[in-house]
Amino acid sequence: MNIFYKYYKRYDAWYDRNKFAYLSEIEAIRRVLPKKGRGLEIGVGTGRFAGALKIESGIDPSKDMLRLARRRGIDAKLACGERLPFKKAVFDYAVIIITICFVNDPKRVLKEAYRVLKKNGRIIMGIVDRDGFLGRFYQKKKSIFYKNANFFTVKEVTDLLKGAGFTGFSYRQTLSKLPDRVRSMERSRKGFGRGGFVVISARKG
Repeated sequence: MNIFYKYYKRYDAWYDRNKFAYLSEIEAIRRVLPKKGRGLEIGVGTGRFAGALKIESGIDPSKDMLRLARRRGIDAKLACGERLPFKKAVFDYAVIIITICFVNDPKRVLKEAYRVLKKNGRIIMGIVDRDGFLGRFYQKKKSIFYKNANFFTVKEVTDLLKGAGFTGFSYRQTLSKLPDRVRSMERSRKGFGRGGFVVISARKG
């Protein structure tokens, strides 16, 4: 995670350079995001997603990233996903976008997300599918941000979520091209297997 402390400005600038890929991801997440309720982004980073999706709260272990997130209006706290600084059952939904491939203990993060969600609360996860074209590209490219990432398949994330107690799964996909080749916002589609970015939604049982 030290790369995000050191290169947080470079990370944030990616969303400006790849505007339409970013907007495509936002569209896919928004399609499954609850229309109301209190939300939390675990791994809020610089607040790019939370700000655009109007998610009020977030946590991240990077002080510099949190500073940018707060400028975007996020109530952002310094914390890690394995130990959320919240009581039980206080959020209506939780969002984890890409972050799961960088955490030390994915199972613990998802159990913590389950703990802070209200009954029937939803978890929304955005991942780069390891089996997809984008996952294969990033693994081969070994970029500064992804060279140490632990990419997951959709099935693996689904199994992790089931293990944490989540049920009622749905999937959406977007990005048919590499991010720097996306020239307009893509509309997401149901399912997975063709899009490079996959959104997985599930419910607290």
